[in-house]
Amino acid sequence: MSNSTGDKPSTPLHSVSVAGAVIREDGRMLVIKRRDNGNWEPPGGVLELDETPQEGVVREVLEETGIRVEVEQLTGVYKNMARGIVALVFRCKPSGGEEHPTSEATAVKWLTTDEIKKDMGEVYAIRLLDALEKNSPYIRTHNGKKLAPKN
Repeated sequence: MSNSTGDKPSTPLHSVSVAGAVIREDGRMLVIKRRDNGNWEPPGGVLELDETPQEGVVREVLEETGIRVEVEQLTGVYKNMARGIVALVFRCKPSGGEEHPTSEATAVKWLTTDEIKKDMGEVYAIRLLDALEKNSPYIRTHNGKKLAPKN
């Protein structure tokens, strides 16, 4: 990639996304089955330029699930090394709304931790499981499918 002078850009270009680890009082966590790839994932998406990370989480969770949330705290930073995507994950609690399929999600469910471990790919399951821990935020890298070994 080069700019108008033919030089390489001085800084790398990353995409920033946000996701909500929405935890109900009974401990179940909100997940969506994505319409575009069929994966079970926490609700989230690309952070817009004019919004804070917390505003982005609230917007994305509502758009994808019909659930309104209150953002509690950052629980993890995850980088897809293959695609240059940095994901910020926030623990949230539901504050209203009714879950329903949307233009981005064919299904919306509240899963137990055992169901999360069984039904979700590890790079997405870990984002929800990390949010349950008190010693967050975690910082992890992956290649889109597998977590990188811890240093």
